[in-house]
Formats: sequence, C-alpha cells, structure tokens
Amino acid sequence: MDTMLQSMRRSLYSFLKMNIKETKLNYSVVYPGRVSPQIHYKSIPEHVKCPPYYMTGKPSQQYSIDIKSEEEIARLRRTCKLAKSILNQCQELIKPGVTTDEIDKLVTQLSFDAGAYPSPLNYRKFPKSVCTSVNNCICHGIPDDRPLENGDIVNVDVTVYRENVHGDCSFTYMVGDVDASGKRLIEVSQQSLQVGLDHCGPGKPFSGIGKAIEEFLMTTEFSGVPAFTGHGIGSYFHGPPDIYHCRNDYPGMMSPGMVFTVEPAVSEGTSSLQILRDGWTAVTKDNSRSAQFEHTILITDDGYEALTV
Repeated sequence: MDTMLQSMRRSLYSFLKMNIKETKLNYSVVYPGRVSPQIHYKSIPEHVKCPPYYMTGKPSQQYSIDIKSEEEIARLRRTCKLAKSILNQCQELIKPGVTTDEIDKLVTQLSFDAGAYPSPLNYRKFPKSVCTSVNNCICHGIPDDRPLENGDIVNVDVTVYRENVHGDCSFTYMVGDVDASGKRLIEVSQQSLQVGLDHCGPGKPFSGIGKAIEEFLMTTEFSGVPAFTGHGIGSYFHGPPDIYHCRNDYPGMMSPGMVFTVEPAVSEGTSSLQILRDGWTAVTKDNSRSAQFEHTILITDDGYEALTV
C-alpha cells in the first residue's frame, strides 16, 4: 500500500509539473556548442600506452563477467585512484566563464602527464577525453565552447586507461550559486548512489542494486533515468555485468573479485530522453536538470570497496 501511495504521489507531482505554466527557469537550457578538433592519435605522447581502440574507435568485446586476480586488482586500485585525482582537479575549473572544452584540455593533459590515456577519446568515435553534461544533459555531453554560467550544474565523467586497465568515476558540481531545487537534486543523486552501493556484496543479486535505487527515488520528488547502466570494467572499458538503476531481472550474483561501476542518473522532471544528432549527447525531453555520481567498486569477501574514493 505504501508503494502504491508513493507511486500515486509521484504521478500527481509529474502531472502538475507538466501542466502548470512554467515561470522563468533558474538555469539555462543547454544546447551543443562548437566542438574543437579531436586530438590526432599521432599527437599522443610516446610514453602513454593506448588502449586497442585508440586508432579505430572499435573496442574489443567482453562477453562474460570475469574475476580479477590480485595483481589486476592492484593495477585497478592505482588507475582508479588516478581517475579520481584528475576528477578532483577538475573542480578547480568549475566556475562561471570556463568552457567545458577547457575542462577537456585539463583532463587530457593530466592524463598524459601521468602516463595514462583518457579512455573516452575515440572510444566508439567519441571526439573528446571526458564527458561534461550540463543542466538538462543527462550524460555523454561533448565538451564545447559554451562557458559555464552561474547556477549551472555539470557532471564531469573521467575515465583513464593505465597499466592495461580502466578506472571510471564521475561527480556533479555546482557552478556558483545554484537554486534550492538544484542543490536538492544533487543531494538525492548522491544518496541514490549510496543506496545502490549499500546493496553490493558477495552473494547479493545484481538486480538488487536497481531495485533499491528505484524504491528510494519513489520516496522523493525526483525520477531515475533507467536508460543508462553501470558496467563491468577492467582491461575493457565496458562489459558485463550490466548494472541497472531501476527494477530489473538481470541474472546473477556478485562474487569477490568482480569489478563494476554504479552510476545512477536522477532527473528533477521526466525520465524520458532523446539522443541528439551528434549520436552521443543525451538530454531530458522536458529540459529538466539531471545529476549523476559514479564509483568503480570491487566486490570483496565481506562487502565492497569503492576504488574511486
């Protein structure tokens, strides 16, 4: 009964939100800007070891969930620590007037300086080194020449490849003075990630992560965006298991040595989206804002370890 009442409340909230004439937004609806030329592979420093797809854009396929060795886990810890360090350094640029292209340049340089390759670069032909998703952009935003504005929120998604493994993490930052709803959206998005992580551990079903996140979000005024999943990671950028952030029937149980990401996206409006003509940028259909947080985690003998903290 409680679940039914929560669902009715959310449906009523969505109906009112869609039908009340909207006043001035406290943020700007973002459209793609000018994208600077992609780095040519010949410009990559010689000391950087590149993933197999760096020239063709075509990654190899991973078909099964693998158990990492202790040696591979050690490499993943180091690479994930680097990814989070680069993500943290991006925060210094998050202020009005800075373009997302400048964030991309920073991520590129910090990666190369550390002997790492920025994993998104040319992955399935993605043109940049990092994803920057502002306001109504849910994920996979391509860095461009639009300056960040006071009141924006921006998700920065950093993945790097070093020592033959990838480390992946993201964080949603506030730009200047963000309104109360935007702050609340970010808070709930962080909480939804933690709710998902709390359902990780040996012997637990993969499907439990999404179930817990959806049930949590039903107690809030926000919506989960079910179209995007977490994923297995290691020597490959994306592979099984698929980590859904909504109710699902994905099979299988977690075992020690498995490594994957948890990365729920949360919208203050609709969960419906569209992919823009660039083939990457995902935006909400009603132009509502979205926030997302992500960790790469390792399943241990007695729980999990977040490798990107």
